[in-house]
Amino acid sequence: MPQIKNALIRFRIIDRCIRNQYKPYPSKLEMREACEDALFGSADGENICDSTIEKDLFAMRMEHDAPIKYSKRHLGYYYTDPVFSMNDIPLTEDDIEAIKFATKTLSQFKDMAMFQQFGFAIDKIVDRVTIAADPSDQSIAEFVQFDTPIRLGGSEFLSPLLSSIRKSTAVFFDYESFQTQTRKARKVLPLLLKEYSNRWYLLSYDVSKEAIITYALDRMFELQESEEVLRCPIDFKPEQFFRHAIGITASNGQPDVVEFKADNVAAKYIASQPFHATQTVVKEGKNKTTFQMTVFVSEELIRSLLSYGGEVEVVRPDALREQLAKRARAILGFNY
Repeated sequence: MPQIKNALIRFRIIDRCIRNQYKPYPSKLEMREACEDALFGSADGENICDSTIEKDLFAMRMEHDAPIKYSKRHLGYYYTDPVFSMNDIPLTEDDIEAIKFATKTLSQFKDMAMFQQFGFAIDKIVDRVTIAADPSDQSIAEFVQFDTPIRLGGSEFLSPLLSSIRKSTAVFFDYESFQTQTRKARKVLPLLLKEYSNRWYLLSYDVSKEAIITYALDRMFELQESEEVLRCPIDFKPEQFFRHAIGITASNGQPDVVEFKADNVAAKYIASQPFHATQTVVKEGKNKTTFQMTVFVSEELIRSLLSYGGEVEVVRPDALREQLAKRARAILGFNY
């Protein structure tokens, strides 16, 4: 890739480092390591030197009016305008060419095994680039609307958590509860990063709870890596752990056989977008279709079934039927 394109990518990586509210005032070394890791998959200084980052900071100030200052107190860089972002700057011709180059490269490899799970995302990128010569053309929104899910925080923890998974080392962080809104310190051994519904989660062995616990990255604060090597006493195999899961909720326990009936119109939707890979049709009637799947009963499953309202009736297990009936009564304001 031409050097100018690498520079444009580094500008945006540096911008993310400076705007990272969980790790403010990045040093020149930290920004260099972030750029090298993103571009070359390492941080040993073989590909990018400190002088390159100095030139990038100067170019960002001169060419893009980036309000970058150095804090002697915090020994790092910051924006004097806290709302500034490189993302608000219109794409240059070099930016657009870099995007097109990357898109063509991705599209050539999307059918390879290692990229197949990202095929849908790659197709969306290709669609956006091929619709218009300039991907940043805002007028496209008048005629074409893409699905734009809300991206939550926590993605800045992906790289250090992945590093800890590879090294089997412990990490420390504060975790905020949805229910109590309070934060508690956690010490865990990271095992797996998993994305679900545009939110990242960490599957980990929690040292104090002595169990496999799932933590949402957007509710993590003050993540600290350590050099303490830990061993997970639980036999954790991701492919088995999530084999019968819908969403992020899973366990090493036994799944249930869930059987449900759907009106014929709803059945068509459910057949085209199954709840789970084990879902099968066991009977097709005149007015209803009966499905069956082997899954863990979870909050994600309950909400998925409820989304169809009265078009879906759960036949078994009884415990799931009762949970759905309880939710339905609550919706109507009944407390019995």
